[in-house]
Amino acid sequence: MDSSSNSTPSSSTVTKTALLLLRVLTFVFLLIALILIAINKETADVGDGETQEFKFKDVHAYRYMLSTIVIGFVYNLLQMALSIFTVVSGNRVISGNGGYLFDFFGDKIISYFLLSGSAAGFGASEDLHRIFKAGDLPLNSFFGKANASASLLLIGFLFTAIASTFTSFALPKKAN
Repeated sequence: MDSSSNSTPSSSTVTKTALLLLRVLTFVFLLIALILIAINKETADVGDGETQEFKFKDVHAYRYMLSTIVIGFVYNLLQMALSIFTVVSGNRVISGNGGYLFDFFGDKIISYFLLSGSAAGFGASEDLHRIFKAGDLPLNSFFGKANASASLLLIGFLFTAIASTFTSFALPKKAN
């Protein structure tokens, strides 16, 4: 047996695999967040025997949150495909420095975009829930689902932010 044949994967392979895992986790959390906010609606008695249906699209901040989820979802789907190709073939689809810069800046921009969507969702839920409770119209389930979606979006941000740390390690080192 040759002692030079080591079955330990290289650090580059581990990094690529970890990055793919982060992208898959982000994908799952964004998918669940998307489903939760998209199906979010509740019917409440507004008095005199009348009911009103409240949907996510009635709240501008929830529509913004949905937009950030969809944009993050699409970006992450693209990055997952690129990561799978890289892990399987060992080659990058976008060669040269441009690919590394795309990964780094894309992850940075999308992560902060996801964070802003989560913050908008949390803020709207807190403010509106307080107002509706004061009017004896709590809509607990409606705001609970929106908060759950915002929480999953926040977790998606964390995974994307961690991925951006990995992509920063891959940036080419420039000598001044």
